[in-house]
Amino acid sequence: MSRARIRLATAVLAAALAMAGLPASAFARTAPATADAQHRYPAHPQAETIRQIPLQGAVNVRDLGGYRTWTGGKVRRGLVYRSDALSRLTPADVTTVAGLGLTEVVDFRIPAELQYDGADRLPAGLTATSRPVSDLGLYATLVGAIASGDPVQQERMLGGGRAEAYMRDIYRTFVTSPENRAQFAATLREIADGRGPLLYHCTSGKDRTGWLSYVLLRALAVPEDTAERDYLASNTFRGAYDAQVRAGLKQSGRMLNPDLLIPLQEVRTDYLDSATARMEADFGGFYGYLTDGLGLDLRTLAKLQARLVG
Repeated sequence: MSRARIRLATAVLAAALAMAGLPASAFARTAPATADAQHRYPAHPQAETIRQIPLQGAVNVRDLGGYRTWTGGKVRRGLVYRSDALSRLTPADVTTVAGLGLTEVVDFRIPAELQYDGADRLPAGLTATSRPVSDLGLYATLVGAIASGDPVQQERMLGGGRAEAYMRDIYRTFVTSPENRAQFAATLREIADGRGPLLYHCTSGKDRTGWLSYVLLRALAVPEDTAERDYLASNTFRGAYDAQVRAGLKQSGRMLNPDLLIPLQEVRTDYLDSATARMEADFGGFYGYLTDGLGLDLRTLAKLQARLVG
């Protein structure tokens, strides 16, 4: 895509969004320059409290609402939820999920994950929509490494920065893979269409789920640093559980050095940066990714804004 076309597309998009009450300045990486704009759209909105949905069988379930936008609005609660897998929910958890009033659950897990972990346990009448997003074989690699019980093989597969490099590659495919982009785009369109509250998830609720949440929040004019904080919050919600997993693997003798898993269990800024750098290179920036990469038209972007920001 030429620079001229990028500038033209950006100008058209900004004009359309402004007509929908969404000024182009809302999407700048920094705060607007004028004093009047700074008064209306503060450079550092007060940090919001993340609303976690406490469950016994899932640890990273959150309401994506509550964040302030550059436009002075706020993302509505109770409409979009993000989570880790729901396959281990208890009966009490299922009752809690029923109280969210969900009309759709989107599952980004690939078939191997579903086979190993099981299908979601959901309230009666609710069935997950399978919309697999590739993990480049990471899940199978991880299961194989642990199952081997061989510390030399585990080090060879995951040590020496290889786990981190694997994660960066996965994040790049969120941008480069047409199949992955199609799955994310379909979910954003369903959110925009507004049939009711929607929840999307993967296995840990941090990478595929984290990327889509980052994209959605930025599309709603939530400041970039706030969207990044939401992404990084998975480390807080998952930290204790992931440490227990590592301790259990060491105690059972399946891993001599379970800390090899830490780069796979965590979210990191450089993982996110791998995706955004690819986005800049392939689509000229965030809105090129939304419009050319995901194929979202201006009407869909305006519908997202109208439905989710109040």
